[in-house]
Amino acid sequence: MTPVNSDTRTDAATATAVPTLTVRYFAAARAAAGTTSETVEVPAGTSVDELAETLAARHGAELAKVLPRCSYLVDEVAVRDRTLGLTHGATVDVLPPFAGG
Repeated sequence: MTPVNSDTRTDAATATAVPTLTVRYFAAARAAAGTTSETVEVPAGTSVDELAETLAARHGAELAKVLPRCSYLVDEVAVRDRTLGLTHGATVDVLPPFAGG
């Protein structure tokens, strides 16, 4: 039997670890999402762009309008390449433009 990291949930159907992320919303993104933060389970290797699609589908049209204009931080570091995969336990901050910027 292969040991499973206790910090990840295992999907019994695929026997793979399912990464869990914390997503924190700020300003207009918070208003559109209707929450300040949430825990999201995503497939391994999910990119920031793919996460944004998941969040838009989860929260609807209002958030879908805001997300393309947002900047993202992963574990307090600005994301420059939105195609890189996220790791289990990461915190993703969703930051819309502030002060009209």
